[in-house]
Amino acid sequence: MLTKFESKSNRVKGLAFHPARPLLAASLHNGSVQLWNYQMGTLVDRFEEHDGPVRGVAFHPTRPLLVTGGDDYKIKVWDIRPQNRRCLFTLHGHMDYVRTVQFHHEMPWILSASDDQTIRIWNSTSRTCITMLTGHSHYIMSAQFHPKEDLVVSASQDQTIRVWDISGLRKAGGPSSHQNNFDTFDTIGTVKYVLEGHDRGVNYATFHPTLPLIVSAGDDRQVKLWRMSETKAWEVDACRGHFNNVSMSLFHPRQELILSVGEDKTIRVWEMGKRTSVQTFRREHDRFWVLTAHPELNLFAAGHDSGLIVFKLERERPAFALYNDTLFYVRDKYVRQYDLNTKADYGVLSVRKLGNQWLQPRTLSYNPAERAVLVTSSTDSAIYELVGLPKEVGSEVKDSTSDGKRGNGSSVVFVARNRFAVLEKAAQSIAVRDLSNSTTKTVKPPVQTNEIFYGGTGCLFLSSPTAVVLYELQQQKTLAEVSSPPVKYVVWNNDGNMVALLSKHTITIANKTLSQSCLIHETIRIKSGAWDDTGAFIYSTLNHIKFCLPNGDNGIIRTLEQPLYLVRVKGRIVHCLDRSARPQQLTIDPTEYRFKLALIRRNYEEVLNIIRTSNLVGQGIIAYLQKKGYPEIALHFVQDKNTRFDLAIECGNLEVALETADSIDRPEIWNRLAQQALRQGNHKIVEKAYQRTKNFDKLSFLYLAIGSLDKLAKMQKIADMRGHPMSKFHTALYAGDVLGRVKVLRDVGLYPLAYLTARTNGLDEVAAEVLQITGLTETDIEDLPSFGRSSLGPPKVITSTAQRNWPAISLSESVFEKALVSGALEAPTNPEPYINGHVDGSSAGLGEWEGGGALTGEDGVDDGWALDEVATPDDQTNGHLEDELKGEAASAQPGVSETELWVRNSPYAGDHIAAGSFESAMKLLNRQYGVVEFGPLKPLFLAGYRSAHAYISLNPVLPPLPLHIRRNPEESSPSKALPIMLQSLQTIRSSDLLEAYKFVAANKLQDAAAAFRSILLSLLIVVPTSPSEVTQLNETVAIAREYLLGVSIELERRRLLEQEPTNVRRNLELAAYFTHCELQPPHLKLALRNAANVHTKAKNHATAAKFARRLLDLKPDAKIVAQARQMINEGDRNPIDVVETSYDTFTEFKICAASFTPILKGSPSAKDPFTGAIFQPEYKGRVSPLTGVTEIGIQATGLPTPR
Repeated sequence: MLTKFESKSNRVKGLAFHPARPLLAASLHNGSVQLWNYQMGTLVDRFEEHDGPVRGVAFHPTRPLLVTGGDDYKIKVWDIRPQNRRCLFTLHGHMDYVRTVQFHHEMPWILSASDDQTIRIWNSTSRTCITMLTGHSHYIMSAQFHPKEDLVVSASQDQTIRVWDISGLRKAGGPSSHQNNFDTFDTIGTVKYVLEGHDRGVNYATFHPTLPLIVSAGDDRQVKLWRMSETKAWEVDACRGHFNNVSMSLFHPRQELILSVGEDKTIRVWEMGKRTSVQTFRREHDRFWVLTAHPELNLFAAGHDSGLIVFKLERERPAFALYNDTLFYVRDKYVRQYDLNTKADYGVLSVRKLGNQWLQPRTLSYNPAERAVLVTSSTDSAIYELVGLPKEVGSEVKDSTSDGKRGNGSSVVFVARNRFAVLEKAAQSIAVRDLSNSTTKTVKPPVQTNEIFYGGTGCLFLSSPTAVVLYELQQQKTLAEVSSPPVKYVVWNNDGNMVALLSKHTITIANKTLSQSCLIHETIRIKSGAWDDTGAFIYSTLNHIKFCLPNGDNGIIRTLEQPLYLVRVKGRIVHCLDRSARPQQLTIDPTEYRFKLALIRRNYEEVLNIIRTSNLVGQGIIAYLQKKGYPEIALHFVQDKNTRFDLAIECGNLEVALETADSIDRPEIWNRLAQQALRQGNHKIVEKAYQRTKNFDKLSFLYLAIGSLDKLAKMQKIADMRGHPMSKFHTALYAGDVLGRVKVLRDVGLYPLAYLTARTNGLDEVAAEVLQITGLTETDIEDLPSFGRSSLGPPKVITSTAQRNWPAISLSESVFEKALVSGALEAPTNPEPYINGHVDGSSAGLGEWEGGGALTGEDGVDDGWALDEVATPDDQTNGHLEDELKGEAASAQPGVSETELWVRNSPYAGDHIAAGSFESAMKLLNRQYGVVEFGPLKPLFLAGYRSAHAYISLNPVLPPLPLHIRRNPEESSPSKALPIMLQSLQTIRSSDLLEAYKFVAANKLQDAAAAFRSILLSLLIVVPTSPSEVTQLNETVAIAREYLLGVSIELERRRLLEQEPTNVRRNLELAAYFTHCELQPPHLKLALRNAANVHTKAKNHATAAKFARRLLDLKPDAKIVAQARQMINEGDRNPIDVVETSYDTFTEFKICAASFTPILKGSPSAKDPFTGAIFQPEYKGRVSPLTGVTEIGIQATGLPTPR
């Protein structure tokens, strides 16, 4: 007997299994009814409305109802739904104890038996008694419906069993015509048989579920078997063995067995054919009172004096072994061979004579080298058989006794090609035997061993009560040990490197040397497991299939109606065996555990692929990603705005945080965004957040910090409009407006401070005016101390950062991080533009695009750099710091300075700029890129130098200590020392380039032109660190060149439209040339729509149709598609151009970046050595209008390959 659940309580008098859910109802002698979840081992609820013992309890077969009957003569019907557990109604009528109750399997009837010598049938719908069966002359101990026919069997203390025919009740149609008519009650229920044979009172009788049999239990200590026919019933035989009253007996639902319990403290199992005892289970002190069987599962429950027990008679786990694609398993005591691919299933061996006929073999071990199996059985003191399988399947199935070799052993397993190990548990010895079943070696295990498992060739896993030992048989030594509860099963992965040790409630994942990886604990029983090809362990419990990862993370894959035993997991298919040992296939979704496994292994390509191809969502995966430190990935799964904002703040994704804050629009959200943006140095977002929350004081201080004097002036006007004196004073102080400060002090009546402020700042006339207002003269304040000139004022702006955020350097170069930066799930060479929060920004600013007019109200981006006064340490304008060495002792020989090392170690201008060697940097730029004008580069030179040097003031009387900042501080070799970079290529691509894209999408073309030109200048001094970065650098230059050329063409067209509106031909040509710039698809859509609209207005329908066809190739929105098709139809109907232009779609050409005219293929041209832009020959020797610094047509070497 296998105990599954046990509880302690008052005496249990009634038991009932729920037919579908894992619930067990127990009625107790103290008047309580308990509802247990026997799988989880928890008490679900308790019903306590009966007065006195409750003897009968039963579940409804289909509805969530429970019926109970007790010594208070009442029958109660309960609603067992979790949200509404209560007594629905009570049936009154019995005059004595109610012994048993039962629902009918079809009709709305309740059957009850009572000590008042009556059996009543109640209608649960009308809640009335519809018939009463009388005839017994003593207490009626039980009454049961037949599972299929209209019969009732009852057992009484009058020593008889009666079978009642109630078919008339079904024909009568219920109580409507016979209610309270006792004459009709007798006609509806008639006695069909009276069975006499017990010498004392009968305690219980019940029908066989399928056969015409009845089993009964009585106080004469006998279990009797009765048979029925159409006309009579008779006693077949009696089962004798109990030595006290037999409380209850019933048929096994699936086997020819009878179970009985009695006051002799035993549960007995009888063979129905021979009526002999098969098994007996005893308790020391508790008498058994009730026994019940589960209607669907192989489960039984018995109630005794101190509680209840749920048990099974035998193990239901089929014995099986897997080799490659072949599964060997045992069903109905036959070894079968099943091909997992073809699903061919053959019987190959009979083991019917191995052990007890009612018990299936316990384990099966397969030897592929000899095609032999070891089958064990737990009966007859644990025996095993070694049998060779036939080479040809499908032939006659032989019996294992014909050539099998048998022996005793509680656990047997193959350990080598021709050896197997046998554990003799009682003697605590392990015998190693050959294939002839002869003992070759006997080993004494180093620990108390309950079971042995295969542990690799020549090795065993020894399972002890507290640990698992890896034991080497040849040298007889312990190789490793891991603490674990008693292990029931061991599962190896395909390559034999990982093993799962399965206990009752735990799983230990370890490698082949038992180095423990993780320990998983489950509250319900673990049934089986198999390894997935990816390295995840998939296991089954009573009601779930779950996964376990090497780091200990686990989760649910799917639920199960019944337990299954996993054999193999391959892709989305799980091969398994059910409890009847029949092969099955289940489809699972492995997305979640493969996603988590990819994260653990940092396989970001797989992560991106899963995100792109699956719909992995839910709070669980979001919480997991947050917990594991991947909030940026969680952003892909979140739709809730507040959660999305929290994740964006956590991972520092300011773009998503800004977008979400815009939609939420609450002050606390903007404040959090401002704090995070301030940490990252993104003052533009900080500015917007302060503006939205009207935090004017912080906004003024922000403008002071970034050196935005024009915006400080605006803040002064805002403070004046608000009329807030402190705000006006602070803003005037930040802006250096002394008159403004004096005015504020004078307005609030602080004349002494106003006077002193004016006087100490040299404003004598203003000071005199303040003195005059107060009615005082100079003589009245002669005793006022004299103050020197005030030095209070805003710091001088060295480098204005009003138009540039602090550079943010990505800490990771993984594919996944790059994909996040580019705003796409893939990692393309040319990143998809991020436009106004979404990729496809083709509709942004469309009205202004189509209007054709220049956008007014916003000027181009000003450089904003203070170039005239630059504060460099010790006024060193050339950037060299050799003078710092002069104070050294005369005997000390100065070494090579850090800046000199930088110059020696790098062939790139950016590193020379950081070292302060501007002259060599200019030579490099001239030689590599053809730069001839260095004025526009001066702010970048100064910023690059300052970024690589820090100064620490140790003492006011000493000069500051210079610190040279390296980008590779881990390098100790002087030949590898290099300075930190002002801007990395990654920063430009992820920040500046996307910002410029936004300007294009928003139709801010002046800003876009300035942004792309600034990008080109920044790229001149970027230092690549690898050959792949050189490729990316060239690609970024090409992107900026094409966009700057296209934007310049469109700006020229708009200027022409405003100043020369009659020059329609040139207007059309420029609109057409704009479409030949290599733009991203969303922006190319804008250019094509613009050109098509311009040509349609000029009635050049033929050319407009060509642009419309190109537009359709880009798959725009449905509305745009409709407009494009309309233009194409118009061009087909009227294929002419009213205005003749030089634009020819059939001739290949390039566009001159200066004159915006076509240069045909093969025609002479000049080239910009840096951007690769093409010019007409006459522009050779001039400065490129795109960059403003490079000479057209000059020879340049390009960048050297990084070392």
